[in-house]
Amino acid sequence: MKLLVTPCCLLWLLALSAAEGDAIGSGLRDRSHIEEMLRLATSEPSVEFSGAIKRLLDIYHKAIKPMEQVFRYNELRQHEVTDGEITSKPMVLFLGPWSVGKSSMINYLLGLHGTPQELYTGAEPTTSEYTVIMHGERLRTIEGIVMAADSSRSFSPLEKFGQGFLERLVGIEMPHKLLERVTFVDTPGIIENRKQQERGYPYNDVCQWFIDRADLIFLVFDPTKLDVGGELEMLFRQMKGRESQIRLILNKADSLSTQDLMRVYGALFWSMAPLVNVTEPPRVYVSSFWPQDYAPDTSRELFMKEEISLIEDLNQVIENQIENKIAFIRQHAIRVRIHALLVDRYLHTYHEKLGWFGDPHEVFQDIVNDPDKYYIFKSILAKTNVSKFDLPDKEAYQDFFGVNPISNFKQLSQLCSWTGGCLLEKIEKAISHELPALLSGITKSSEAPAPPAKAAPASPPPLPGACKSPECEEKPKNRWRKQ
Repeated sequence: MKLLVTPCCLLWLLALSAAEGDAIGSGLRDRSHIEEMLRLATSEPSVEFSGAIKRLLDIYHKAIKPMEQVFRYNELRQHEVTDGEITSKPMVLFLGPWSVGKSSMINYLLGLHGTPQELYTGAEPTTSEYTVIMHGERLRTIEGIVMAADSSRSFSPLEKFGQGFLERLVGIEMPHKLLERVTFVDTPGIIENRKQQERGYPYNDVCQWFIDRADLIFLVFDPTKLDVGGELEMLFRQMKGRESQIRLILNKADSLSTQDLMRVYGALFWSMAPLVNVTEPPRVYVSSFWPQDYAPDTSRELFMKEEISLIEDLNQVIENQIENKIAFIRQHAIRVRIHALLVDRYLHTYHEKLGWFGDPHEVFQDIVNDPDKYYIFKSILAKTNVSKFDLPDKEAYQDFFGVNPISNFKQLSQLCSWTGGCLLEKIEKAISHELPALLSGITKSSEAPAPPAKAAPASPPPLPGACKSPECEEKPKNRWRKQ
């Protein structure tokens, strides 16, 4: 028996195939709201932004860096501030267990799904390197050794973690509007059943380096994997003091029913409560951050609102990057000043207690091992405007002076010149006047009213059915970008 297909039937089958193809193609979500909310249509940084960065660099080099070098602050904190770090874009750090969707989330935010630039994803632990996704004129991959050797980048200090780590560091440059304003860092997943020694590099130290420099930290979880182990606990200890930058993300939320999702949400807070020791818990975003459409019969409206809130959070970090840079440099200057005052106090006490026949090594070791006996730290709190919460650990100076003999330093009163002034006065002026003035100038310029425009002709009445809600009004523009 032969099956006859008439022209009418053939046209009907072709139309049915096209409809099925459209249904399959519609499985990807519309991400136009991401580009609109992050204002990716804007161009290069404005003149005011470039001027503020230049002024910030000038203050750092003239008032803060000389004090760092004289008192070797970098050997105490292991945090060297470079020009690349000051001028760098905001950094968004992705942390979390393996296969929770960190790479998929970056692909979604950048719109890389189905393109040659797409980061590899899978159900197994796929990301074994620290991947830095940044802007470039063309798509290319940069080895970690090359990134560390380039002093113009902010990643040159990573060389101290050894070649074993640099082999696991990779940079990806690509032309993308969002990457002109922010840098993403994808990290290897936390694997609780693996010992740190097996990684081949100091995992916690490397994470600390990125945490210290991140403007936003996305800690991503899978609702089916909420186990808390030693590595995750260590990460939370390393993020102490950076709670305002942490955002918890409960990803793949559409894989559960609403009832199960509520239980997992409560379990996440129960697991995180002992680790996040703050009065106000971090913000938790519940959604599915990948290009595929939400699963049917799930809370689509809730997930979309959560996604919009996260994008607004990301945009806020991008918008406030210059204010955050100034605050970071001022905080760094305060720590450098405290370190200089403490070294000066150690030196003053040493010369005061050292007699004609005393053993210099024994005298100084007694001071370093028991600083409270000589009121080293209490004298700093009493005589200067220093918070006790900013003081470093006393044990840190045992290691510091073990590497740097006290004879290598001069007292602050001796670090003055007729032409350059005193180092202490310069850094105090930067902390008290110059950096606050720079921040105040930025705030005033952003709040300055626009010049009165010429009277425009009356606009025609709105069309019937036109939107009149506040959501339809024009959104505020980025004051740091040329429009």
